Amino acid sequence: MFGLGMPELLVILVIILIIFGAGKLPEIGSALGRGIKNFKKANREPDEIDVTPTAEKKLDEKKP
Repeated sequence: MFGLGMPELLVILVIILIIFGAGKLPEIGSALGRGIKNFKKANREPDEIDVTPTAEKKLDEKKP
């Protein structure tokens, strides 16, 4: 995993715990989870844009 072993991951976790504190970690985790969920949802949506004219536009074009 990117050349990171267990000791390196533990050091990173301890540093994050020191910076943010134990009370803030659940909030950070849930925000990160929501971000990942929204990212996956955006990737699953189609990239196409529907540009077909509506019925109203068709009626307006027929009235000269």
